[in-house]
Amino acid sequence: MPSSEISNKIKITIDKTSRSIELDQRRVQIRENQNGLMALSYIAPIFETMDLENFFDEVDSSGKLTMDIGATGEFGVNFRGIIEGKGKNFPKNLDHKIILLEEHHCPKPGQYIQVKRVSKFKPRGKISD
Repeated sequence: MPSSEISNKIKITIDKTSRSIELDQRRVQIRENQNGLMALSYIAPIFETMDLENFFDEVDSSGKLTMDIGATGEFGVNFRGIIEGKGKNFPKNLDHKIILLEEHHCPKPGQYIQVKRVSKFKPRGKISD
């Protein structure tokens, strides 16, 4: 495929196992809130949503994934969960799932200095023999 063409697929890959799943962009609606949490609203036939749930069964919450929208380049996301979509009445053969993702957060160099001490451990003085 020439680099100028944009695919109609969203590819999500599990970093640990390199397993991936492709979703049809025509069935996905992406929303993002102010905190950087993305919600992929996916409406598809039941057998596809079952495949989607099986794919995410092995992923922990905050598991590392990569996502590629339309073959434009991969970026890292953390998995936050998958929930049942509500709202419109869909035909019996369609299901609605919402995949919650959060973009990887890399601290800026200045943020490393502002680490708060959480341990209350205090080293003792020299131990006498």
